Amino acid sequence: MPESAAPDSFESSATVSKGSCLCGGVRYETIGAFDAMARCHCRECRKASGAEFATNGSIDAERFRLLAGESLLREYESSPGNFRVFCGTCGSPIMKRTASQPGRVRLRLGCLDTELHQKPVVRVFAREKLAFSEILGDIPTFETIPGA
Repeated sequence: MPESAAPDSFESSATVSKGSCLCGGVRYETIGAFDAMARCHCRECRKASGAEFATNGSIDAERFRLLAGESLLREYESSPGNFRVFCGTCGSPIMKRTASQPGRVRLRLGCLDTELHQKPVVRVFAREKLAFSEILGDIPTFETIPGA
């Protein structure tokens, strides 16, 4: 994701969310709502986040802008065509890119710095959750991905 040569931030009345990695070297912003916001209990998301689940949200790539830290970003191809992007300095997971959807990014919402007034709409891969992980709340829960 190249840093933008355009203005430093989005100009719009839509919601702008800002995020960064733990060391602050990678900074980004998004405009508008996230799609397919989910809590994922799959093994890969757990390993990538170091937590019992990851909360992720998709957004069109043109609504994502890297403000700083392009040179710090590293990628790991966790499965064919799926690239997990993280800060090479502090290890914070930033996003996932998928070769089959080059115009989309899936952000790791734990790195947001601004308050997000959206809530996850689904919980996926419940069959892979850790034994101590409790399923709380009333969002729809699926053993895998709906329709898979």
